[in-house]
Amino acid sequence: MSTSLNTQRLKECRERIGVSKMEVAKRSGLSQPAYLRYESGERTPSVQTLHIIASVLNTSIEYLTNMTNDPSPTRYIISKKDNPELFSIIKICSNAKSNDLKRILSYAKKLNVLEGI
Repeated sequence: MSTSLNTQRLKECRERIGVSKMEVAKRSGLSQPAYLRYESGERTPSVQTLHIIASVLNTSIEYLTNMTNDPSPTRYIISKKDNPELFSIIKICSNAKSNDLKRILSYAKKLNVLEGI
């Protein structure tokens, strides 16, 4: 995987979620100077660091490295500590049959529509 970071996309993703450089650094577990070097293009983060930054910015490594033009995330990191309910749902779904997963997804979509009312 290419780790050639598109710094403009990094900045755009940060601005889209409305957080400062310092906040991205904090949420990523990085020092502020380290994050500043990544966003300025001075340094290139490791693949592991890119995974963390992409997760914080709600995007994908592929988008940040010009492998796709779709900014949607390709993975989510769910922490049992930070989001125990969602973690439990995923744990239950990981053992579910295909038909049950389709029913759960259908139900979740209906709940999402009801939220918008």
